[in-house]
Amino acid sequence: MAKVTSYGAASMVTGSCHLLEIQSVKILIDCGMIQGELWKSNYEPFPFDVTSLDYLILTHAHIDHIGRVPKLIKEGFRGEIISTNATLDIAYIMLLDSAGLLQEEYETQLRKALRRGDESTVQEPLYTKEHVEQLFSKKMHRIQYEEVVTLAPFAKLTFHNAGHIMGSAFVEFNYEEDTLHKSVVFSGDLGSKNRLLLNNLSTIEHADTLFIESTYGDREHRALDESVKEFKEAVMQTLEEGGNVVIPSFALERTQEILWLLHQMHQSGELHNCHVFLDSPLAIEATKIYQKYPAQLNQTLGLRVSLGDDPFSFPELQYTPRKKDSMDINEVEKRAIIIAGSGMCNGGRVLHHLKQRIWNPKNAIIFVGFQVKGTLGRDIIDGEQFIRIYGEDIKVRAKLYTINGLSAHADRADMLAWIKHIKGLNTIYLIHGEIDKLELFKAYLKENVESKVHIVKKAESIYL
Repeated sequence: MAKVTSYGAASMVTGSCHLLEIQSVKILIDCGMIQGELWKSNYEPFPFDVTSLDYLILTHAHIDHIGRVPKLIKEGFRGEIISTNATLDIAYIMLLDSAGLLQEEYETQLRKALRRGDESTVQEPLYTKEHVEQLFSKKMHRIQYEEVVTLAPFAKLTFHNAGHIMGSAFVEFNYEEDTLHKSVVFSGDLGSKNRLLLNNLSTIEHADTLFIESTYGDREHRALDESVKEFKEAVMQTLEEGGNVVIPSFALERTQEILWLLHQMHQSGELHNCHVFLDSPLAIEATKIYQKYPAQLNQTLGLRVSLGDDPFSFPELQYTPRKKDSMDINEVEKRAIIIAGSGMCNGGRVLHHLKQRIWNPKNAIIFVGFQVKGTLGRDIIDGEQFIRIYGEDIKVRAKLYTINGLSAHADRADMLAWIKHIKGLNTIYLIHGEIDKLELFKAYLKENVESKVHIVKKAESIYL
């Protein structure tokens, strides 16, 4: 009997990692980094035989879905990797960036340990850039949406557009078992409707079993137009008061959405005498990939890119790829908008900008994405009066904004509408959510669908 065991994103948000076994075929769906309070568990050995895996399926290129893939290579993975073109292109730059951050953290901890005389306690990096290059030297199976791929005579898969970020997919497996045809779907992360950049997620007609993300299973987002208005008003008010705006932003999707909104503000004359800095080498590279695949953008933006226009650029925008460029931003005293990584403030250049500006009540910090428990971003929005950056305690005085309606994740109403398209759905398994949200989403679904609903526990084996 086919079996699924979830080794990540089970009763938690990060670290997506699900092992699907269909007869003799072993398929790993995603292998993400564990973020937040449990980050040390990334260094633990995988709880399955890496060398026995036949396939690795990547639903999309967020680090909590791909961040441990080079570790698979280190531990002996020799199977085939399958994903969309855009996801693999983005995964390459994301994993190189991740490897760089891991190396920097290792070197920092090693210097501190050497001064203490106990360097033997410092762990080697989870992986290096060499492991990433080794990974991408492998033959990748790059597929299109709706393309059917045969994994074995008894098992096939199809990728469908998830509308979450560029290249994202939910994955449908169809297989034969005891002369019966069965199907199971893994949602990956689903996009909310009417996104700023991408086409809406696709629907699916039939499935027996569904494993679905539940990140926002407890709520419905604010309307997109309201969130856009709130974002623009927060920016304009801060600039008019002579302050600076810091936007901790994820390199993928969110940064490109922010650039498009600022592009619109430029066109309407709202960014006069203003400086906009994209202070993230990773986001700069990611934006180039967004321009590479105009067919995945919505009709408006796709046409603009196809005609040679750049919806992610405008005269006030400056790229700051070098560290020196980033440091020079300090010389701008007012009317600066700084878009910097990381999105959860758990590393990257945004820490420097927060240290320089979060103590000043004229400034504003605008959060435009989900903040996982255990991250600095979550501490800030939860009301911590002081935050610690680079060994210094800093008072939080800047205005704080959380713009939920820009989320790349579907809310509970979006997910319910998507689920209701699926005929024959026997059981819904909830993954990728904090436990309180999982419980609320389960109760919500039980009121609205006839399918059985179950919250997946870590390492729980589920027979389909």
